[in-house]
Amino acid sequence: MPELSVSGGRLELLAEVEAFLYKEAQLLDAREFDAWLTLFAEDGVYWVPSGSDDSDPQREVSVAYDSLSRLRERVWRLQSGVAHAQEPPSRTARILSNVTVEPDGDRLLVGSVFVLHEFRRGRLHIHAGRYRHELRRTGDALAIAMKKVELVNNDGYLGNLSIVL
Repeated sequence: MPELSVSGGRLELLAEVEAFLYKEAQLLDAREFDAWLTLFAEDGVYWVPSGSDDSDPQREVSVAYDSLSRLRERVWRLQSGVAHAQEPPSRTARILSNVTVEPDGDRLLVGSVFVLHEFRRGRLHIHAGRYRHELRRTGDALAIAMKKVELVNNDGYLGNLSIVL
């Protein structure tokens, strides 16, 4: 693992990526889904594997494997009132930790750990796992090329996952 140093700009890069991840979490928890979608690159992908973190989404079932256009449809359903699984809407709070950043050419490979608390219909559900983001620069901003959500229990009962993880 590369050493973090102020002189090499690694701490600044880590701080920038952490701020980006925190912004994403805040937007999701505030249900500001349209603003969240603007964080994605036009060819961005949102992926939640099922059964194994290393599955092939082209050959195996996933909880979600969405292009940006499919994510827009998912957000439309969540905001339209036709997503009955989200009536009433869930309230969520995410905690992010253990952020790592690996530059890889023109992209950044980012790992983090999350705990997501979801409250709906008098019940608290806890989801936990790892986020794997592939970020790239568009101008002077970061954009999500891929977000992979590796749930720790993706090979077990997941319940109603109608929220955006």
